[in-house]
Amino acid sequence: MKNFDEAGLAEPILRAVKEEGYEAPTPIQREVIPLMKEGEDILGIAQTGTGKTAAFVLPLLTRLAEDRKKPAPHTCRALILAPTRELASQIAESVRTYGQFIGPSVAVIFGGVKPGPQLRALSKGLDIVIATPGRLEDHMSTGGIKLDATTTVVLDEADQMLDLGFAPAIRRILGKLPKVRQTVLLSATMPIQIRNLAKEFLNNPHEISVAPVSRPIEKIDQSVRFLNSSSKRAALLDILSEDDIERAIVFTRTKRGADRVSGHLEKAGLSSAAIHGNKSQRNREKSLDGFKNGRIKILVATDIAARGIDIDGVSHVVNYELPNVPEAYVHRIGRTARAGKSGVAVSLCDATEQPYLRDIERLIGRKIPSGDSDWDGASGDVSTFDPTAEPQRLKRHKRPQNNRRRNGGGGANRSAGGAGRSAQGKAGENGARPAGAKPNAGRGRGKPNANARPGQKNGQNRSQNRAQSGRPRRAKPAAAQR
Repeated sequence: MKNFDEAGLAEPILRAVKEEGYEAPTPIQREVIPLMKEGEDILGIAQTGTGKTAAFVLPLLTRLAEDRKKPAPHTCRALILAPTRELASQIAESVRTYGQFIGPSVAVIFGGVKPGPQLRALSKGLDIVIATPGRLEDHMSTGGIKLDATTTVVLDEADQMLDLGFAPAIRRILGKLPKVRQTVLLSATMPIQIRNLAKEFLNNPHEISVAPVSRPIEKIDQSVRFLNSSSKRAALLDILSEDDIERAIVFTRTKRGADRVSGHLEKAGLSSAAIHGNKSQRNREKSLDGFKNGRIKILVATDIAARGIDIDGVSHVVNYELPNVPEAYVHRIGRTARAGKSGVAVSLCDATEQPYLRDIERLIGRKIPSGDSDWDGASGDVSTFDPTAEPQRLKRHKRPQNNRRRNGGGGANRSAGGAGRSAQGKAGENGARPAGAKPNAGRGRGKPNANARPGQKNGQNRSQNRAQSGRPRRAKPAAAQR
């Protein structure tokens, strides 16, 4: 199959594909489309940006175009599961684009929004439901949707769904589907959990691997800068201030880190927005729309949120913090060099992230070239940083010991500043007790007294000191005397 004319797609679907400017199918599309049209189960492995979405959406729409029967209320003919709200919305947009001439009934089901509109859409019956597992289960439990009439189920980005802890929900959902159905499982990586899931729910699947697992696209110009963590902010500004930046995505490991980096860019006069799981759905959609239309030039994202970002024209990806899972690096840089274009991926690596870098290089099978590693950041020259040295380990800070308690109240082990606070302290070092100071004998509770006679207890020595000093014994409270 060299072009879409040979793919056997329905005429309205083929017309929509051509209007989008696509002529030749990608390798994953050449393999998946014919098998899906035949109703076969598929286990597909393809890296990010290779056209997986169209690979399963086009044959689904062709089947709908050839059989326009109306689904029963609270049912759907096809179910697509996705790990994030953004990816679910992105798939729905592709369904509407490629199905514009047949008008399929579609609903996107995810959390973070009111369930009412979703329930109303489900009540009519739908051709395709695109959902995240958690919210779908909520509607299943209330009878909002039933899966007994679903003939095709697609799990997109299955590895990410398992990473998010959706494995039990996926098993429960698949258990509610008819035994006779078509199941398509697509993933960028293929960990052992995915294979176990395939063995459990797929029937003699055709395994398709169109590219080496987790190998980045060759059109991406990758580099790494070695620098101190305190220099990262200035280095980021240096990178994003270049004239060739069209759209850029900056990746952080944490949600809080994304907010901090976005705020720093805004203060520097660079239009940016942060996108992560703590943002409301409305806020996330607003940020993505601004990024698509060019109003926002830089998007700061976490790995989870970025799974649904399928936007052409991303010229740069910057790893502000390297991911601790090497496969995530491949997904990150796959946001650029899409639709046949080239892209740039720059990683900022401090000493504590060297193990992450080594894992990434081991996974992709190549050493990432070093960029401006001797870059002089705002906090000083980092040219002394040795990227080949053994990585520094973060030391756990111990709580400081209480020298007074440990040493029985003696001041010999305190700091020099504490020992020489005043002239009275110096007099104390010479053996003379400063005026008003308490006898040393009464300060080391539970510690042996050097002046006590052998066999004499500390309590006895304290009583003797009271007698010698003429101080009366303090009377006990009445309650303690009884």
